Amino acid sequence: MTKTILASCYAVNPYKGSENGMGWNFVYQIARYNKVIAITRENNKEMIDLYMSQNQDVVFENITFLYFDLPYWMRFWKKGGRGAMFYYYLWQKGIVSFIKKQNVHFDIAHNVNFHNDWTPSSLWKLNKPMVWGPIGHHPEIPKQYLNPYSVKYFLQDRATWLVKNCFWKLSFSLHKTKKKSNHILGMNSGVATALKISTEPFSILPSVATEDNFSGNNIPKEGFDIISVGRFVPLKGFDLTLLSFASFINSLEPEDRNYCKLTLIGTGPEKDFYKTIIAQNHIEPYVEIIEWIDRSELMKCYEKSSVFLFPSHEGAGMVVAEALSFGLPVICLDNEGPGEFINSKCGFTASQIAYNGTVLELKEALSKLYLDKNLLHQMSLDARKHYLNNFTWDSRGDYLQKIYNTL
Repeated sequence: MTKTILASCYAVNPYKGSENGMGWNFVYQIARYNKVIAITRENNKEMIDLYMSQNQDVVFENITFLYFDLPYWMRFWKKGGRGAMFYYYLWQKGIVSFIKKQNVHFDIAHNVNFHNDWTPSSLWKLNKPMVWGPIGHHPEIPKQYLNPYSVKYFLQDRATWLVKNCFWKLSFSLHKTKKKSNHILGMNSGVATALKISTEPFSILPSVATEDNFSGNNIPKEGFDIISVGRFVPLKGFDLTLLSFASFINSLEPEDRNYCKLTLIGTGPEKDFYKTIIAQNHIEPYVEIIEWIDRSELMKCYEKSSVFLFPSHEGAGMVVAEALSFGLPVICLDNEGPGEFINSKCGFTASQIAYNGTVLELKEALSKLYLDKNLLHQMSLDARKHYLNNFTWDSRGDYLQKIYNTL
């Protein structure tokens, strides 16, 4: 039976990726099976209206957007991402009275995003069955991986971790959100540990997924092209990417090196530092940095690549799902984020041990795939299967519907 889901979606933009894109896709997936009333911020209205007017879809008939923001005097200080966390906290507190004034009727409340597991929701106050998530957090970055950077990153990471722990341990509102949720969706296994979930209904549902842009051309590539995508910040681990690639390329015979290439797509504050690593290791002929690229061109880069190298420390990673959709074996860290998104059939995980030990394991994974073409081809096929089974948006919608049917 069709239900009406009230979805709290702070960030929604069908033209963007990350949090905004996830918000849009979750609303759409809910609407495949149910009516959905989506509450989001007023600044998202223009792009939502534009997209829905340009892309006719029968599913849109199940979606109603309502727009809510706090008064200007309560948000004038918020500029872009600055202050977003605190504003979201206030926005969640104000959303309950707004919903009650709309006099809307619904069966289930679902707090879709922000995706933080340390920021409370207020939807439980509506006295309806509630779903919370997918929620998660970036794990604390092990100290050895921050040593190459300015000490400010270590201090920022530890300060943020302290704030998260204060919420997890001391926030009455967060404790109430956990207890009142009829089902909690976690991005990874770290959520259950952080929230000390014991008896609460809980399941793992990664927030990341992606549309299928693969052309079906799965013929072996002539070269060995490695790709990595993300912002140039310590969280993404591009220093590990470059050093492991340098170790790999320098282990090859000179004539073999010309078949190999590393492409970094992104930019950020550590760009000059990464250029220094490239120069110090004499790998300039084999590395290309593309600062900005249209999404359609990014898809072409995935399609012509052989391997996705992504030693990120984050708790999620949309780009992992994108890489898998193009049949790229993924090499990442054995952590709560990307490390839980893959398996041994479609990728390699490097241990979070001593810094040089991690670099060595990443390098060895590259070498195995380069030297064994049959292994590379089989892992590519399995990466594609893993995507189709676990990281399509429709699979997210199917899973949500199973949860709603239990409430």
